[in-house]
Amino acid sequence: MWKLACLFKTFIFLYMIQEISSHFEFTNFKCKSDDEKFAEIEICQLKSINRTYKYAYLKVKLHQTPITKVKVNLALFKRFNGYRPFMYNITFDACRFLKNIYTGSTDLIIKYFYQFIATTSNMNHTCPYDHDIIVVLPINVMDNQFSKVLPFPEGDYMVGTHWFANDIRRAALKLYGTLS
Repeated sequence: MWKLACLFKTFIFLYMIQEISSHFEFTNFKCKSDDEKFAEIEICQLKSINRTYKYAYLKVKLHQTPITKVKVNLALFKRFNGYRPFMYNITFDACRFLKNIYTGSTDLIIKYFYQFIATTSNMNHTCPYDHDIIVVLPINVMDNQFSKVLPFPEGDYMVGTHWFANDIRRAALKLYGTLS
């Protein structure tokens, strides 16, 4: 009888642990164009539909098209007395990545971060880019990627990106959030 009671308590405990989940929330979104003649950031903001549904919205007007050579530096930071590098700092050729994404010869880390915007932006095709860039990043995508696909520890995070076209830095984006 004692073993059955212990087994039941263990089952209840494991069930309760399974119900505990993380939640990601946006805290800030900063965008900076380094060359306004090349690209102008028209909209860079967090929008809130209600208390639980928020999204990051970015619209970039490209003035010098077509863009055929794009590199991205992507870094993940965690707050420890200021934001410090945390796990990832990758620079990659975005055009080559998008060309090879479905062949299986791509870096899994880059593919993980690409899944944030794959279905919510118009950057889901290979170069050249001859149109404005629009990204709508809902909180549920961030929540899923940070807590279910690849769980991260609780804390404050920043995803920082630097965008290069023709080997010249053109823009920097910083998306801040809290995982609790």
